[in-house]
Amino acid sequence: MTQVKRAVYITGGSRGIGRAVAYRLAAPETAVIINHFDPDHSAADETLTGLAERGAIAESHYYSVADKQAVAEHFQAVVEKYGRLDVLVNNAGITRDALLLRMKEEDWDLVLDVNLKGVFNCSQAAAKVMIKQRAGRIVNVSSVAGVIGNPGQSNYSASKAGVIGLTKTMAKELGSRNVTVNAVAPGFIETDMTAVLSDKAKQAFLTMIPLGRAGQPEDVAETVAFFISESAGYLTGQVLHVGGGMYM
Repeated sequence: MTQVKRAVYITGGSRGIGRAVAYRLAAPETAVIINHFDPDHSAADETLTGLAERGAIAESHYYSVADKQAVAEHFQAVVEKYGRLDVLVNNAGITRDALLLRMKEEDWDLVLDVNLKGVFNCSQAAAKVMIKQRAGRIVNVSSVAGVIGNPGQSNYSASKAGVIGLTKTMAKELGSRNVTVNAVAPGFIETDMTAVLSDKAKQAFLTMIPLGRAGQPEDVAETVAFFISESAGYLTGQVLHVGGGMYM
């Protein structure tokens, strides 16, 4: 068994917000395990290099969070290796955008499977460990779209709204075991996911942001770091919006 002071598991950790969170939480004597489901492993490999440079023990797991058996097997392997699981950041997410009347059933199902069922799968696996430890932090990455909705994203918005409801329920169920569950709701953050938007769409988002600029993945990472810190020990079931005032 490898002795560490903290074991952190981040889904969707190979790029974007997930990578920023991984880098922010990396430290000596800390195991940072990232999950990804990108057939091209180059981004994950790059993230692992960055984690090692920051002194963390790093490893990457390739599987879909929508696959319950795969989730259970990988989480068990982590606990057997490190003897603990202190932090889970449910960040994995995808989009398959279309207007309601044009959305394919398979695109609805896929987004809900990854974005919502994936959070359930990973949280259930982590909670079993954290309850026994009587300590743990779970942070779920939702979205402003889950609160205000967004045209062309009925599946994504529904999945992220579901994450908020799941966060609050888990917080109530796990609180007595000293496990906190909170959520961050990013607004318009500059990532690979938003890079594909048209200039017109990007400008439309910017006009909704009082601070007048897009956020960076590091802005979200700082909020995650706060939620898992001792300073946030009495916070659970909360949703913190990281969007430059996009939602008030």
